[in-house]
Amino acid sequence: LVMEHKYEQVKCMIIGSGPAGYTAAIYAARADLKPVLYTGLTTGGQLTQTTDVENYPGYPDGIMGTDMMENFRKQAVRFGTDIRNGIITEVDFSAIPYKVTTDDNVTVLCDSVIISTGATAKWLGLESEQKYSGGGVSACATCDGFFFKGQDVAIVGAGDTAAEEATHLAKLCRKVYMLVRKGELKASRAMVHKINATPNIEILYNTETKEILGNDLVVTGVSLFNNLTNATKVLDISGFFVAIGHHPNTEVFKKWINMDREGYIQTVPGSTRTNIPGVFCCGDAQDRIYRQAVTAAGSGCMAALDCERFLLGIVQKESI
Repeated sequence: LVMEHKYEQVKCMIIGSGPAGYTAAIYAARADLKPVLYTGLTTGGQLTQTTDVENYPGYPDGIMGTDMMENFRKQAVRFGTDIRNGIITEVDFSAIPYKVTTDDNVTVLCDSVIISTGATAKWLGLESEQKYSGGGVSACATCDGFFFKGQDVAIVGAGDTAAEEATHLAKLCRKVYMLVRKGELKASRAMVHKINATPNIEILYNTETKEILGNDLVVTGVSLFNNLTNATKVLDISGFFVAIGHHPNTEVFKKWINMDREGYIQTVPGSTRTNIPGVFCCGDAQDRIYRQAVTAAGSGCMAALDCERFLLGIVQKESI
């Protein structure tokens, strides 16, 4: 049975529904670009996987991640964004209008596209990781470290990001155990010096996580395995941070868009423009450094403004 292919045309297509995508939608809708937004696999993005958000401006008492993203969604809808559940399975950026195909076999012809597909944290793959997500397990020390003030925590990772997050946690926590699978850190020499100079960070080399332990609600410890000596031990901790990298959700654009070797989309400095005219990128799909809700939202605003100017440029050219 062959499904019938349907076509429609839109001015502005937004792919992804985190802080970047929804902010782009709010600005694009207010500019009368009549945006159509496809939510992607996780409606609301990474923030829906977290609990309290305390570092987003305007919420003095904090807000649940799911509630914040629902507020973003409602605001985008209020100004006329057409929000659709679904994922994009294929794109053709060879000529305007660009072709974007959805998982229900609809091809949308787009005058412009804003990519805000985000990035997904890499996990160890333990069942207990997901069980205690939001109950002591986190992939963002900058976001969640504050909740573990004065407590003992562990962080998995050996690169610069893990080292940076460990030093951030060390300012807040009583003790930080850095769990490193191999016999050395992969971080830069400067970061290694910083780690070694921080008295409340203890590096456990040749160490792998067997299981995260808890009381069915929150983390209470972690079971470890030394791959050199085969010894096992349990650490009493209340926070477990994973810092082994992120996957940008950009695979579908690889044929067309310039990316770095890890798949982060490259934008023209000071803008959200990609190498394809009329295709813009914002949020964590292009930001490997900051990865915060507030920076994602800011770049979503930039993408909508860049998109509006691009579409105005087309109109001006056509009217000459």
